[in-house]
Amino acid sequence: MALKAVIFDMDGVLVDSEGFWAQAELDVFSSYGVQVTEDLAAQTKYMTTKEVTEFWYEKFPWDNLDVPSVEHKVVTRVIEMIQMEDCTMAGIQEFIRHLKNKEYKIGLATNAPLRVANAVLEKLEIRDLFDTVNSSESEEQGKPHPAVYLTSAKELGISPEYCIAIEDSHSGLKAAKAAGMKTIVFTNNDESIDFDIADFKIFNFNTEYLAVFNGE
Repeated sequence: MALKAVIFDMDGVLVDSEGFWAQAELDVFSSYGVQVTEDLAAQTKYMTTKEVTEFWYEKFPWDNLDVPSVEHKVVTRVIEMIQMEDCTMAGIQEFIRHLKNKEYKIGLATNAPLRVANAVLEKLEIRDLFDTVNSSESEEQGKPHPAVYLTSAKELGISPEYCIAIEDSHSGLKAAKAAGMKTIVFTNNDESIDFDIADFKIFNFNTEYLAVFNGE
């Protein structure tokens, strides 16, 4: 089956930013009296920022819940770190350009807010390479629900079975699979990562892995 579109996750795929989210949670929620523990924080890893804010409020209620304002602070802190730190995944820009030159449609499907996605694409200087950029904040549910992937396919004008998603988490792979897409797990050179749910595995963004898209 000839693939026509490649849809990228963002955190852990385009940028190595997942530690930023953990730090932002600690910085912001601690200021509201939340006791951010490693075990509890692990439960929020693949939630949307709205879900994360509601999670911590339920555990440690603070006065005058204003989810949008608190969520905004977390997102702003993450963007600050993305802009300041060297977090670009090695080879990602060239990898996407190669795909674009092969006339694949390129999409982004993330649980992170659109503000963060725009900051990442601006930092990497690749916004012009993406045909569509979608966030789960516009959906009723985030990953592992397939909504953001279905929306991406619709906006690309490509049926899901002709799309392949690049993800680094089981939650994201599950979302793409549920949308009817092929999947690639990106391990960032971690040989211990092995998700059977994925159709393919790539360790890094060396162009040798472009063979996956040719069905080789």
